[in-house]
Amino acid sequence: MRVIVVGLGVQGRKRAAVAGADLVATVDPTVKDANHRDIGEIPSTSYDAALLCTPDAVKFGLIERLLAAGKHVLVEKPLLGPLDDLRRLRDLAKDRRTTCYTAYNHRFEPHIATLREVLATSRLGRLYAARLFYGNGTARLVRESAWRDTGSGVLPDLGSHLLDIALFLFGSIDRSFRIEACHRFENAAPDHVRFASEGTPAMTFETTLLSWRNSFHCEVVGEAGSAHIESLCKWGPSRLVVRDRKLPSGRPDEDEAVLVRPDPTWELEYRHFLNLTRTGEGNIDNDIAIAAALSDLEAQIEGRRR
Repeated sequence: MRVIVVGLGVQGRKRAAVAGADLVATVDPTVKDANHRDIGEIPSTSYDAALLCTPDAVKFGLIERLLAAGKHVLVEKPLLGPLDDLRRLRDLAKDRRTTCYTAYNHRFEPHIATLREVLATSRLGRLYAARLFYGNGTARLVRESAWRDTGSGVLPDLGSHLLDIALFLFGSIDRSFRIEACHRFENAAPDHVRFASEGTPAMTFETTLLSWRNSFHCEVVGEAGSAHIESLCKWGPSRLVVRDRKLPSGRPDEDEAVLVRPDPTWELEYRHFLNLTRTGEGNIDNDIAIAAALSDLEAQIEGRRR
């Protein structure tokens, strides 16, 4: 597979490194060491797929251009916009038999993948509640960015990850969510948001740019037990504990796994993308579900400002 990287920022350089020998060119209008300033400078016959790592505002136009040319596309999350526009991209990809894949690399986090397997066995029984927290300390970097400290801030940035993890673990986020807390402690756009939803399981998500040690926590509680993830491999050690409930009460039996290893998700996700290109399968339906949930939440945030 011959690939190009479009957008040579932090994410673009990571994608270029993972692509390795597959990489034939890089594109960025402002980065001096990029091979090209515009995608139109690259002969269409010289590549098969694009790894798109650009600001959100230009994603749709570039994706449409690439899909129309018969190119596969991996685009950095989130891919948000009007639902009709997302459906149009989905239909275009299907018509051209090309893959349009939005990258949510935490699906390839080992403990998150294992938790999905645990849930599939019904070991935890009927699910009661799920709580997920994702925080980093990038408030100042976001504030100093030319384009990131806008709109709903941390909600689409990190909240989209949590919604995608919920999709991955539970199969659906077709439900109503409500904003429980929204703060602008240091930034113009929200830098701390908590939102929740009733249902089975009840879900509570919290995102922030104000964690001075990067943190991820996931807890799923069910009738027969619970599962707990502490940290991601990139911030390791990463810990997964699965507990079997004792009745009527008592200390549960538990299985524990701890990983100390480099982040494997980028390489695994790239290989997954390459496999998808063999069939033209994509994941824009996930984007539609995430965009619908975020659109409603963003409207609630805007309503709080009035």
